[in-house]
Amino acid sequence: MAERLRFSPLAREMAAEFAGTMILILFGVGVVAQVVAGGIGDHDSIAWAWGIGVVLGVYVSAAISGGHINPAVTFALAVFNRFSWRKVLPYWFAQTSGAFIAALIVRWNYTEVLAKADPGHTIKTQGVFTTLPGNGTLPVSMWGGFRDQIIGTAILLFVVMALTDLRNLPPLSNLTPVVIGLLVVAIGMAWGTDAGYAINPARDFGPRVAQFITGYGGAWRDQYGDLYFWVPIIGPLIGGVIGAGLYLFLIGRNLPPETKPESKPETKPEYDVQS
Repeated sequence: MAERLRFSPLAREMAAEFAGTMILILFGVGVVAQVVAGGIGDHDSIAWAWGIGVVLGVYVSAAISGGHINPAVTFALAVFNRFSWRKVLPYWFAQTSGAFIAALIVRWNYTEVLAKADPGHTIKTQGVFTTLPGNGTLPVSMWGGFRDQIIGTAILLFVVMALTDLRNLPPLSNLTPVVIGLLVVAIGMAWGTDAGYAINPARDFGPRVAQFITGYGGAWRDQYGDLYFWVPIIGPLIGGVIGAGLYLFLIGRNLPPETKPESKPETKPEYDVQS
């Protein structure tokens, strides 16, 4: 009976991406709700919780799906023939769905706190769930946010490629997710001003849908009234390809071919971006 109920390989990978992305957003959106609406914590707690969320989300999903938990990662790997194109849309769907469900959970749990902080569910707390140019307060335009998302995601993919390239000096002893989490903390601390470092289309779009259906009528627009929702989707997809391509051009092509001892069984990397 149990054998008959097993999912197909792709369905199992989608379930892992759903779960990993859900864990990421539970911690990431949850900490922003605590800081913005609850007044507990600060920018550093936001940066650290997002980074820890990445660590935990990758650990949850890596053995089954490779632990992408980010459509920009999936897309960049497919562009450079390190991931199957037929899996791209299923992965995107799973990642975005996981982010959506997690955001609904945070929205439900913080119902009273959000209502007290912002009874009209306005731009004041919109940044709890989604990103805005200049974090909703600084003089950064929609196009400034677009630029920022390209740069931030390029940094992410460039370093992720380095950390997961077995021909390079990747972290050992199952520590790759930890170092990738530290990378996200660093991006948040150094590149969080202009657009809130979404660097992940699912991270922004899933919660944006959840936000819209639970009372945030302006969820699709920024503080200037511009239609902003596309920026954290298209910007990271472009930036991810640029970052991965730069790594392969500057570093990857100059590394020696990987050698595998015949006596050692081949195993799947913990954060599988090279296969």
